[in-house]
Amino acid sequence: MISIIDYDAGNIKSVEKAINFLGEEAEITSDKDRIMASDGVILPGVGAFGVAMDKLRARGLVETIKEYVSTGKPFLGICLGLQLLFDESDETPGVKGLGLLEGKIKRIPSEYEDGTILKVPHIGWNSIEINPSSKLMKGISSDSYVYFVHSFYLEAANSSDVIATTEYGVRIHAAVERGNIMATQFHPEKSSDVGLKILSNFIEMTKGEGK
Repeated sequence: MISIIDYDAGNIKSVEKAINFLGEEAEITSDKDRIMASDGVILPGVGAFGVAMDKLRARGLVETIKEYVSTGKPFLGICLGLQLLFDESDETPGVKGLGLLEGKIKRIPSEYEDGTILKVPHIGWNSIEINPSSKLMKGISSDSYVYFVHSFYLEAANSSDVIATTEYGVRIHAAVERGNIMATQFHPEKSSDVGLKILSNFIEMTKGEGK
């Protein structure tokens, strides 16, 4: 069983459908006991960093997430769920994130010194360069395309955590992995066969496979 954490942050049902499509049972829940009993947990989300942290705290989920991660069982953040794993975001200065990984969440610039102007939020398909040693990215080739929707991006403090990057005006750390903690800035549930393969890799890890 995979628990998808419910904190009213969007894109939850699409994640559930993708997991079910892959033949795995998923449960949308904010119940601590259900989460702790799960084989794997997914923290999805779209929206604002500060609002999301308020909702997690209001439901008692901050400590639940930290306790779950400490068990060593697989944990996957998606989109805003990636950003929340870090200490803070330029989106809401002064609001502390989960602090499970080190790095900065920064606003994607729309204007550059060379005159380039990019649309923000960054919406659409971008290719990623991957670290082939990653468990989450097993079987995914570099230059594969995945789907992004975001205005803020990760600049991880530890390059060893970064398992995928992309370019959109700046170099974006598009996915991270450290031990049992994994996360993607892009939406695997909306990234066609590539995304389904990534989610399948996560499911394998929840069964003790693919290590």
